[in-house]
Amino acid sequence: MSEAVKKSGRWWPLGLLATSLAGIGVMVFRGCWHGKMSWPVRVHDHSYQVCLGCGIKRLFNEQDFLAYGPYSYDLIRLIAWDRARTGAPTPQAEPDPRRTA
Repeated sequence: MSEAVKKSGRWWPLGLLATSLAGIGVMVFRGCWHGKMSWPVRVHDHSYQVCLGCGIKRLFNEQDFLAYGPYSYDLIRLIAWDRARTGAPTPQAEPDPRRTA
């Protein structure tokens, strides 16, 4: 065998170890990759998905069947973001037709 082949064969396990450690480091700093999302859930006039790993939410477009927008644990914040983006008015509470005593 040539000397170049011996040297590359000797360093291969160290390269594999370094790559594995780098992958673990990215996973620790990055956290959940949101790879497993639930089926869309509909609330009022918005649909969203939930990550089954960490519980974070993301809005979902039912017509295009695609998730869109930022991730957030607060669904109200996501809905407010979507309304600000589309320019939709914020729904106002309807007055109670019953009179108080």
